[in-house]
Amino acid sequence: MTIKIYIDADACPVKEETYKIAVRYGLQTFVVSNSFMQIPTSPLIVRAIVDAGADVVDNWITEHVVAGDVVVTSDIPLAARVLAKEAHAIAPYGRAFTEDSIGLALAQRSLMEHIRSTGERTSGPPPFSSTNRSRFLQALDQTIARERRKRSSMESG
Repeated sequence: MTIKIYIDADACPVKEETYKIAVRYGLQTFVVSNSFMQIPTSPLIVRAIVDAGADVVDNWITEHVVAGDVVVTSDIPLAARVLAKEAHAIAPYGRAFTEDSIGLALAQRSLMEHIRSTGERTSGPPPFSSTNRSRFLQALDQTIARERRKRSSMESG
């Protein structure tokens, strides 16, 4: 079974980078969003438009992802759900979520939501940079290469 990539595409700044890696490795990629989105013409890249609503994209991805697949998302709760299915979750700025890091990420997210709910103004994330793109490309490439090696050793062993 081959690795698949799922992009939580609404507001994802690294779709083009993901397409390049997917084509290089020959991996089917699903671009999941609530509305029409232009994608490259390739049999490897599939557009999946889902209904609007809270967590509809997340639910679609979670229903389809399997162990070893890769999900590109900055959505921390989605990343937690992906990790629970033994798949990989990578944020657009290059952070690979892990079982060790997801608990802290969820706690920080919850704390920031609480702070904002009290009316406190918080700064958003820093602007997306070329360094972020570079880190993302490196993290995605390393994750796919590691998963391919793992699958290859399982098939030969």
